Amino acid sequence: MMQPKSILKQIIEFNKAAYENAFKNMNILQEQTEKVINLCIDQAIGASDESKRAARECVLMYRKGYEYFKKLADDNFRKMEALYQDKK
Repeated sequence: MMQPKSILKQIIEFNKAAYENAFKNMNILQEQTEKVINLCIDQAIGASDESKRAARECVLMYRKGYEYFKKLADDNFRKMEALYQDKK
C-alpha cells in the first residue's frame, strides 16, 4: 500500500510537470506575439509616437504580470514540495 506522502509527492510532481510544460508553451507564444506586435508598431505609418509607446507599455506590463505569475506559482510549488519532504 502506498504511503500518503508518496501519493501527495506523485500528485504534486505531476501537476508541476504539467504546469511547467504549459508555461513553456505559453512563453513561446508570448515571445512570438511580442515580436509580431513590435514589428507592427515599427511599421505603423500613421500611428503617433504616443500610441506606439502605449502599445509597447502594454507588452511590457503583460510580460511583468507573466513573470510575477511564474514566480508566484514556482514559490507555491516549492511550499507544496516541502510538505512531503522528510524532515531531517
